[in-house]
Amino acid sequence: MQQRKLAVRRWWYLMPIIFITYSLAYLDRANFGFAAASGIQEDLGITKGVSSLIGALFFLGYFFFQVPGAIYAVKRSVRKLIFCSLILWGVCAAATGYVSNIPMLLIIRFTLGVVEAAVMPAMLVYISNWFTKQERSRANTFLILGNPVTVLWMSIVSGYLINAFGWREMFIFEGIPAVIWAVFWWFLVRDKPSQVSWLSAQEKADLQAVMDQEQQNIKPVRNYGEALRSGNVIMLCLVHALWSIGVYGFMMWMPSIIKSAASVDIVAVGWLSALPYLAAIIAMLSVSWLSDKIQNRKLFIWPLLLIASATFFTSYMIGNEHFWFSYALLVVAAACMYAPYGPFFAMIPELLPKNVAGVSMGLINSVGALGAFVGAWLVGYLNGLTGNPSISYSLMAAALLMSVVIMMKVRVAPKNAAPKPLGKRIAS
Repeated sequence: MQQRKLAVRRWWYLMPIIFITYSLAYLDRANFGFAAASGIQEDLGITKGVSSLIGALFFLGYFFFQVPGAIYAVKRSVRKLIFCSLILWGVCAAATGYVSNIPMLLIIRFTLGVVEAAVMPAMLVYISNWFTKQERSRANTFLILGNPVTVLWMSIVSGYLINAFGWREMFIFEGIPAVIWAVFWWFLVRDKPSQVSWLSAQEKADLQAVMDQEQQNIKPVRNYGEALRSGNVIMLCLVHALWSIGVYGFMMWMPSIIKSAASVDIVAVGWLSALPYLAAIIAMLSVSWLSDKIQNRKLFIWPLLLIASATFFTSYMIGNEHFWFSYALLVVAAACMYAPYGPFFAMIPELLPKNVAGVSMGLINSVGALGAFVGAWLVGYLNGLTGNPSISYSLMAAALLMSVVIMMKVRVAPKNAAPKPLGKRIAS
């Protein structure tokens, strides 16, 4: 009973905070796709090629500050870093509603990427401080669920906001919550279990003992340089970059693809854009549970990315004549692209010791941001150039297929005796 109470207490206290924080970050980076589908191009005189660059520019800023953010999170404080980031990205997002020319929009999108860059690696470091190996895939999944869950409700709400007020007001209304949430974050969050009052001294000791035991089975790495040059880290960087071409090419331009192919209004676009993310949520929850139960992370990564690649290739083959069939395939693609995130990020601290895992996650996510930049820019550019998404489907299919090939080559250490689960340790 005592072990169950401890696990439940950590999950119910921490996961809502983690989920809300990442959801707000994702809201303020993803809503540009709706502005692009609803008049920002005409109002500011943006060509289709420039629109794709603006949509992607966020990820260039995101790329440069991932590793510095991860280092600060490991050596200093996740709490302070996220607090400052919340305020800054909320202000930048709301300020997008006041832009009057293209240079202003370019600067704000790049700055938004800079101030959001530290969020993902910092949150992964935070989770690794609080959750054990048997829990980590599910914990990472609840973090990354902020992505599809946010895009699901954002797709609907943004459609209504734009329809009722306009794209400017949408940016303002959706930027303010991050600034408000920063106050809650500051008072609710502490960096490590040893700093909180809602765990007893014995509970803190038991949790730390399990964390320490997990590290005993991982080969030591002396410094950041040795970790970042390792074959596994390089391969995981490439996997995430290629994978992100598919994810962010899809996420950024899904509203525009639907609007042009289905000839419906922006509210209907919002509802149609939401369904793929509902499928993604269901898949992510199922896959993370199975990954933690079976403890074979690779099994829940590359096969799903292979299915996503196949769906994009099939969409390319059938062309624009069969929208609803193509749309159903996109629903499957979304589910299969998002589902592996929990196992993928749970794998990293299981391959590397604690002293370098956080910075390695920052590097992997940083290189993933470059893939996101390429996907968001090139998919938007190809759609504008050709007038349909067929060629961009083939691009996303090829990128995902290459990520599958590399992922299969990642070397996972043979299973040693697993640490005694936290619950059993406390019960004993």
